[in-house]
Amino acid sequence: MRNSAASHFVLGPYSEEKVILAARETLQAVGGKVSCAFVFASLDYRPMLKDFLELIQLHGHAPTIAGCSGAGLISTAIEGEGVSGFSLLFLHLPETEIVPIAFDQELIGSQPNAAEWQRRARLSAGPIQAWIALGNPTTLRVEEWLDQWNAAFPGVPILGGLASGHGAEEGLFVVHDRETIEACAAIGFRGGVRIETIVSQGCRPVGEPLTITGADENIITALGSRPAFERLTETFETLPPPQKERAAGNLFAGLAMSEYVDEYKTGDFLVRNLIAADPSNGALAIGAHPRVGQTLQFQLRDRTAANEELHRMLREKKESGIHPFASLIFACAGRGRNLFGAPNHDASAVREHFGPIATAGFFCNGEIGPVGGRNFVHGYTASMALFCDVD
Repeated sequence: MRNSAASHFVLGPYSEEKVILAARETLQAVGGKVSCAFVFASLDYRPMLKDFLELIQLHGHAPTIAGCSGAGLISTAIEGEGVSGFSLLFLHLPETEIVPIAFDQELIGSQPNAAEWQRRARLSAGPIQAWIALGNPTTLRVEEWLDQWNAAFPGVPILGGLASGHGAEEGLFVVHDRETIEACAAIGFRGGVRIETIVSQGCRPVGEPLTITGADENIITALGSRPAFERLTETFETLPPPQKERAAGNLFAGLAMSEYVDEYKTGDFLVRNLIAADPSNGALAIGAHPRVGQTLQFQLRDRTAANEELHRMLREKKESGIHPFASLIFACAGRGRNLFGAPNHDASAVREHFGPIATAGFFCNGEIGPVGGRNFVHGYTASMALFCDVD
């Protein structure tokens, strides 16, 4: 049997009738069998969560569900920002073992070793192709957790995002089956499906690549043996006047994930915030811990760069023979209309390149995805999982 998927998008406040109808119609569209489901709902669904999830499992025959709250909801070619409703994706993967894990911050804080995480993932049964993970940013120390998982599952991509809520952070939720989870719910996929990744950070390099020659923790003191602030000022001054206007507040640090690149381009960097600059001592503080000898190139984030990068990444996937039958989209709440000035940008881009495939997702408080073979939490990013048949 072939893999299949179906999605459904419902706008409006909670309605038992609408939930039942959506579950039944999605079940019928996927072919009557479901391996796992993903559901993203607006914050006003929280008081009815238990009933909501029970109806999806009962009428959708979904054995495993993972989901969370979203400040905006994404479906096939549609992005609803600040809306009430839910987005649903059913996957039927007949040759795939679904590996669900849910855990709290207490477990992460106990510093479990790689062997403990591998035991929980039943890694002895075979490797995991990829994880989809959803976290609650009010309780999950995401970078601490990612450090542990990168060690336990080296090279295995994690795609996902941190729960959000329109106009509030109180009441954010992550769910697994019919339960609310304190920190994180994840689903791993073993065999039978290939999951391609897109991590579009919405930036393009500006200026020249520079070697970090002085650094302490998150402070960069020197780039190419000159004060880091001086290099930042030089980069800004080389920008054409229209770009200078856009660069105010939109310049970032890009850390090269490999030194073995002949010519750096968009996508070769881990993009991190410029937190502070001190002209008196020439230092820059960034949202990472770079190392001496690493390459840094400043990055400009605007709608043009973000649009071009995402389309380039999707086009390269298509040209390499990728034909997904489903996708999950985890987009920063700062994208959408805020960045592009029009609705449906990221979801429409997927449809433009791959057709109207089954899609679900949400606008996040932070996006999770791999760069350079290691998983990170990002901002202003679109992190996407493309589900493909195994060749």
